[in-house]
Amino acid sequence: MDRPIGIFDSGFGGLTVARALIDLLPAEDYVYIGDTGRYPYGSKPLEDVREYASELAHSLVEDFNVKAIVVACNTATAAGLDHLRSELPIPIFDVVGPGASAVVQASRSGRVGVIGTVGTISSGAYVHAVEAVAARTNISAELSSAACPGFVEFVERGQLSGDEVMVLAERLLAPLAGAKIDTLLLGCTHYPFLARTIGEVMGPDVVLVSSADETAFAVRDRLAEMNLLRLRHDRGNRRFLSSGDVDAFRELGAALFGSDLVAAERWER
Repeated sequence: MDRPIGIFDSGFGGLTVARALIDLLPAEDYVYIGDTGRYPYGSKPLEDVREYASELAHSLVEDFNVKAIVVACNTATAAGLDHLRSELPIPIFDVVGPGASAVVQASRSGRVGVIGTVGTISSGAYVHAVEAVAARTNISAELSSAACPGFVEFVERGQLSGDEVMVLAERLLAPLAGAKIDTLLLGCTHYPFLARTIGEVMGPDVVLVSSADETAFAVRDRLAEMNLLRLRHDRGNRRFLSSGDVDAFRELGAALFGSDLVAAERWER
């Protein structure tokens, strides 16, 4: 099936998921939309985020004829995943379920944590997801959560280290550091870009888990079951679009993502 896989996020964070997908399924074609003209999503009402997600998903289907969509944004997943799945006739993948599964299974003590945007944490999406994984796997899990406003903005500015980032991280992560967790899920696709700082604050005994790889495996397995994987073995095409400043998206995107992101286009909503 030669139609592309669509991916969208509020900005640059979903590039972590795109990277994992491209590494796992390099022959596939991809269309990535970063909604940088409206980021950050985490502080916005979930009703607004649900509307944004619907616009992006419908554009990927109607304008780019994608065969599947990866909602590479935790806030958009929390706001509108069920809505998208009811609206569109193609597989819709999220990052919350795979991330919850990964953090529960990686923990040694059963005390796990998750950090995310205000919208994601307040939605309770990870509470429900971790409970579902624990019930399905019969693994005990006690979840501590913390919202981290400001992290996304640092990433979107390309400010991935320094005193300002460290001070904010120490303040926001203090409750989790005191909760004696042994595994921490980075519950926003932007946060892996801050993994070094987060790891320094949490200490060497806390394992950081990203949902990107688990999401890529879920996409591969489901598309294989549906006979939708591309059968050719050459390198697929990759298109990157932004609803904001295209030049800025290309420049920072290339720094974060690598040489595959050599050009970007304007996405008109």
